Amino acid sequence: MAASGNPSESEPEVRTAVGVLRGRREAGLAVFRGVSFAEPPVGDLRFAAPQPVRGWDGVRPAVDYGPPPPQSAVLAVSVPLDTAGSDWLTVNVWTPEPDPAFELPVMVWIPGGGYAMGNSGLPQYDAGHLAATGTVVVTLNYRLGIEGFAQIEGAPANRGLLDQVAALEWVRDNICVFGGDPERVTVFGQSAGAGSVAALLAMPRAAGLFRRAIAQSVPGTFFSPELAADLTAAFAAELGVAPTVSGLSAVAPDLLPAAGDAVFAKMGRWRKRWGRITHRPIPYAPVVDGDVLPTTPWPALAQGAARDVELLVGHTRDEHRLFSLIDGVLGQVTHEQTETALHVLAGPDGARRYREAFPTADDEELYELVNADWLFRIPSVRLADAQIAGGGRAHVYELTWTAPGMGGALGACHGLDVPLVFGNLGSGQTAMLIGDPPSPAAVELSARIRGSWTSFSAHGDPGWPAYDAGQRLTQIFDTPSTVIAYPEEVSRLLWKGFAFPALPLLAR
Repeated sequence: MAASGNPSESEPEVRTAVGVLRGRREAGLAVFRGVSFAEPPVGDLRFAAPQPVRGWDGVRPAVDYGPPPPQSAVLAVSVPLDTAGSDWLTVNVWTPEPDPAFELPVMVWIPGGGYAMGNSGLPQYDAGHLAATGTVVVTLNYRLGIEGFAQIEGAPANRGLLDQVAALEWVRDNICVFGGDPERVTVFGQSAGAGSVAALLAMPRAAGLFRRAIAQSVPGTFFSPELAADLTAAFAAELGVAPTVSGLSAVAPDLLPAAGDAVFAKMGRWRKRWGRITHRPIPYAPVVDGDVLPTTPWPALAQGAARDVELLVGHTRDEHRLFSLIDGVLGQVTHEQTETALHVLAGPDGARRYREAFPTADDEELYELVNADWLFRIPSVRLADAQIAGGGRAHVYELTWTAPGMGGALGACHGLDVPLVFGNLGSGQTAMLIGDPPSPAAVELSARIRGSWTSFSAHGDPGWPAYDAGQRLTQIFDTPSTVIAYPEEVSRLLWKGFAFPALPLLAR
């Protein structure tokens, strides 16, 4: 495979394994958008594993993002430019030069969004700044919600994860014509994207498709098949159909997310059946089905499943404050709400253990701590613990820089790392967090983080020592940044005996 013919300077062309694509030049980069990596998963392919994209004759334009997959409207934080069409399974590529001779490192981004939302065409995921460092960057879409993650009778589990594997296979087979080195692929993601990265590390189907992995704020939620099937029954009941491929296929794809949103809105009704996921409503997660995903990531890594993959993993300090803002409780958490969170998330003696461990913390601080620990902080650091236990290498970080937006009320909240990694600091919702225009400190911190990510992608070295069970050295991203022992050690020890197993169905 090689660059095609004599494309114009402003309209670069590449010949992939299945056809010729024409992109465009933007700020010195060649950019190709909306490139199909699998057939549209509709019609006879609905709820099926992704199928290879068919070839085409002539030159196909690749200048517009593909349509986002059907998704939740719970947060409705952005309106995609174009939602028409069913070609949801697409990638976008930014490259300094689409020439096989360049052999540049490759970074593949998996967007987050609770496995319910996600769109690689959002402005915050424009990869121009990352690619300008001499890296080929790929962003992708995958099936979400019921389409991608519901446990459906007659369908393979974890279709969203299978989509990600298909995208990585496309990268393996085609990235060289974009100037990338298929032997130096780093997969990276945040939130549900980081949970996906963790799952990929444990999946036999993904073995050998990437050399390095970056997981930003790993959620600890993975479902047992029984819990996932019970959730699917609730989705189907909202629609008045059977929880099967034939039943759900009778519902148009764009109508399915509303059923998930309806269940999301009343998950508290099922607390005795579904447990912890009803406290911070989480209707979707990867399913430990024993086939696509044999086990949760932590035991898989501890047993050496990813010892040949270098890992960079971390979290923000104040992971939960963004959700408290969304829930309308930021700054006004009650004692009762704190006690409930401590009991539901940390167990029957959770309140006692947290209050003894943090004797000066008030109710709001404890509420934020236990939510952040259970959701993201402890699952993230435990992934590093598991990786080194299995003979692999890991680097750990924590972002502690306080976002100046809203007077600093959100602190170093969930998602703050995304604009800092991509360098898109001054537009849309990012501006609300970081300020418009961004401060010199924000620009400097973004450049530092971006440099660490791209250095790790290229060489396996983000610029600070590897993590180990003795010193637990951790990069603290702040102004200034520093390297210290893991700073959330009290929380880590509180959760020391917790294995983050696949969440069970508690009652039938």
